[in-house]
Amino acid sequence: MKKWIQEDPEQSEGEWLMDKNEARKFCDKWLPAWAGNQPEKLIEFYSEDAFYRDPRRPNGVSGKQALLTYFRKLLANFPDWVWEVDDTFSIEKGFILRWNAMIHVGEKSVREKGMDLVLVKDGLITRNEVYFDRTALLQAMKQNAAKS
Repeated sequence: MKKWIQEDPEQSEGEWLMDKNEARKFCDKWLPAWAGNQPEKLIEFYSEDAFYRDPRRPNGVSGKQALLTYFRKLLANFPDWVWEVDDTFSIEKGFILRWNAMIHVGEKSVREKGMDLVLVKDGLITRNEVYFDRTALLQAMKQNAAKS
């Protein structure tokens, strides 16, 4: 249920706070789309003008088509990773997601923890910023490359 922060009859659009249950339900649908190398499925959660940022792309990627191109490369590199909700926190226009991920790199699995800022409008993500320390992931990738 959306909780209105500002109730001004003069304003056509109020700011809303996504509650914890709504955020969890969204994540229960969205996070599985990150697994299995299905970028076309994942992109369905994003708006046409979505902005996405992660440690690999600190300046971000803007627009659905550019994001799909990036997701195709990213998911192809990590087709078997698994994302799980640890907790969600309500904020204006979306939520903060605290997550756990299991990322397979060659024969090694790396467990990561991180947070996402997720802004949502009309059921679609308009902004997604991913934050985590990827030191262990980069080390595993380097070791895997050395074996090849």
